[in-house]
Amino acid sequence: MSVLDILKPAPPAPEIQDPDVVKERYKYWRWRIFYGMYVGYVFYYFTRKSFTFAMPILMEDLGLQISDLGILSSILAITYGLSKFLSGILADRSNPRYFMGIGLILTGVFNILFGMSSSITFFAIFWGFNGLFQGWGWPPCARLLTHWYSQKERGTWWGLCSSSHSVGGALIPLVAAFCAQLWGWRYAMYLPGVMCIGIGLFLMNRLRDTPRSLGLPTIEKYKNDFPGAKKDEEKEISIKEMLLKHVLSNKYIWILAISYFFVYIIRQAINDFGALFLIKAKGYSMMAANGSIFWFEIGGIFGSLAAGWASDKIFKGRRGPINVLFSIAVIFAIAAFYLSPGDQKIIDYSLMFAIGFLIFGPQMLIGIAAVELSHKKAAATSNGFVGWIAYLGAATAGYPISKIAEVWGWYGFFLSLGICGVISVLLLVPLWKIKSNPKFALEEPETPSMQNGNPGAAQAAKD
Repeated sequence: MSVLDILKPAPPAPEIQDPDVVKERYKYWRWRIFYGMYVGYVFYYFTRKSFTFAMPILMEDLGLQISDLGILSSILAITYGLSKFLSGILADRSNPRYFMGIGLILTGVFNILFGMSSSITFFAIFWGFNGLFQGWGWPPCARLLTHWYSQKERGTWWGLCSSSHSVGGALIPLVAAFCAQLWGWRYAMYLPGVMCIGIGLFLMNRLRDTPRSLGLPTIEKYKNDFPGAKKDEEKEISIKEMLLKHVLSNKYIWILAISYFFVYIIRQAINDFGALFLIKAKGYSMMAANGSIFWFEIGGIFGSLAAGWASDKIFKGRRGPINVLFSIAVIFAIAAFYLSPGDQKIIDYSLMFAIGFLIFGPQMLIGIAAVELSHKKAAATSNGFVGWIAYLGAATAGYPISKIAEVWGWYGFFLSLGICGVISVLLLVPLWKIKSNPKFALEEPETPSMQNGNPGAAQAAKD
């Protein structure tokens, strides 16, 4: 058996007919797959952000400039974003059990190799390869979340799962700063690398492919939840149809992708340079500044959960309203963070919490909307495509934004982020009322009369 055979999707098994067995197994596998994904993505963040929080000591040790580190941030963002798109295509036609696990193991290997290097050339090579395999993390999660959780509950589950990167993002600055100060910056790369190799093996044990591969009915059949679904969504589609019909010619995907670009500039710039701003502009120590990123990520956890719940329960599966409201509010939070008085930890930490809360809402919901406005069999591809565009924004938050900070100072840096916030709002407003793509809706949707509990009136209207 070759590696390619291992990556193939698991074939469907004969469907279990006993409803009690189906219920029991669905409950068991949904939780097992969920905590597997969750733990796995926490550690993907360990190897993605390990370098970021070793930056201050690495700069002193090797004499690098902010723009040098901005280049590395851009390289990671470009390779990761491109990989996210390409691996999205692969993930829709692969077994996430192995796809996600192998990717995490390889990110661990390249973190270790980065820690063994000292030149900007090798840093760029190994960090680029790290970005390549970082892209193997979220697309299989998008596939699993689409196949194991129905649309009426997906915002909540997706929000819960998305909080994993905030947990990883909150822990890694503390781990990296501790390792860097105690043993040197190289150990801030070694320790996450070794841990991720072990967790990659854990993922291969915990995860499985679709419900049908375990003899269970589809999630739509199990939950009786078919809003916006096509009748043939369980049929396989070709890569050409998946890309051309359901992604590249889908106007909603393009609107979401471009708005994602600007959302990610804000998220990545605050994540990568927020601590440095506090050190350089407000005189914080490295541990105190990295503590602000901890609160940024904790805010992200609550923001993801609140956004997912509100979009499910308040807006009945519409993701647009929360995207717009959070994107407006984050502009004011960023301005307050820049204008707040120096060395006021409670204020700065609170504002970083608020920025994280607000930016992680649309960061998560745009990804869900991309899946729901496309085809079920193109879930990872749609999510991967908008993720690729998003990480072009993250790349812009690397060298270009760091150069703005060098030339125009922190005023130029924060003004740029405010402009990005305004643009994202303008792009997201037209999607306020959109829940699912009308192009892919059922041919015979439920009428308002039937939804109100009057099937006779519905039939009369149809006749």
